[in-house]
Amino acid sequence: MTRRAARAARAATGGFTLIELMITVAVVAVLAGVAYPTYMSQVMKSRRSDAKAALTAAAQAMERYYTERSTYVGAALGAAGLYPSSSTNGYYTLAITVQTAAAFTLTATPAGAQANDACGAFTYDQTGTKGVAGGTLAAAACW
Repeated sequence: MTRRAARAARAATGGFTLIELMITVAVVAVLAGVAYPTYMSQVMKSRRSDAKAALTAAAQAMERYYTERSTYVGAALGAAGLYPSSSTNGYYTLAITVQTAAAFTLTATPAGAQANDACGAFTYDQTGTKGVAGGTLAAAACW
């Protein structure tokens, strides 16, 4: 078999060259580099519902407490309190940051895997005002 025939036989096998494989790997790497941050952003966004649900449930418990005692003073979160001090899935820690006879503010601070969320801490008060603190996004984008 001549050299020309050997080259023709190799070309006819239809395999990939090293260059073609490297280009494919580079394209996949670029796509993954774009897709992964977007995926993580969506995961954090979906975890925010954990904070919203916990704040709403804790606020309802605070309102029941107020109905029974005509004051918010003395209400507590935690093991012996009205509501657990962490959200259902554990992505947020709950606290009563303002507590007077006629007003309260609840705060859900991100914890663990959610700690770097762009919304920061969620707040909710007795009038139903929703806010965020310590993040880079506005309340309207987070709630």
